[in-house]
Amino acid sequence: MATEEKKTEGKGPKPQGGGGEKKKSRREIAAKTSDKGPEKGIEPRLRTKYHKEVVPKLMEQFGYKNPMEVPRLVKVVINMGLGKISDAGTNLKVIENGVNELMAITGQRPVVTRSKKSIANFKLRAGVPVGVYVTLRANNMWEFVDRFISFALPRVRDFKGLPSKSFDGRGCYTVGVREHIIFPEIDFDNTDKVKGMNISIVTTAKTDEQARALLAALGVPFRV
Repeated sequence: MATEEKKTEGKGPKPQGGGGEKKKSRREIAAKTSDKGPEKGIEPRLRTKYHKEVVPKLMEQFGYKNPMEVPRLVKVVINMGLGKISDAGTNLKVIENGVNELMAITGQRPVVTRSKKSIANFKLRAGVPVGVYVTLRANNMWEFVDRFISFALPRVRDFKGLPSKSFDGRGCYTVGVREHIIFPEIDFDNTDKVKGMNISIVTTAKTDEQARALLAALGVPFRV
């Protein structure tokens, strides 16, 4: 009898349905949670506008036969030069503030750039931090361009539109921003100094005309 009790000990009745229901419930939970977050389930509104409005408009304007031929955004590179502000790297607090402020604007940690050569006239030594930059892709890129167009540019004093000749002929548009405080993420009272930045929008357009039409359709306000 003792032997039989040992064999049956710890073996209770099996749960109904076996492990199939447990695996199924995990799949359901995973499916629900995968729809959350910036990358899945929540598409930026500018990206939605591109697919629903911009693609058909450019196909009609340039005679594209396939939607894949329509130019699209590839990446956005934001570069903040801090060489003059930081006295050629002697004041590292400015570099640290630049990293934090650019991270607040873009939602992505930037990379610190360093000088490659020593220049005596500028009192610059090799390896000194002189700026920060960040590269945005996918949803982060779309969200930044949307906020730049909708919230930042309207806060520029006496804004008359962006220059329409800042294209490089290979689908890249670069514009300079004199004051980074135009972004609502920056608190003017807590910033040490006003900083400028260059914003480069890279597209798949083959000509300046195509790139300008793409950005204009997305809502970029060019000067007339």
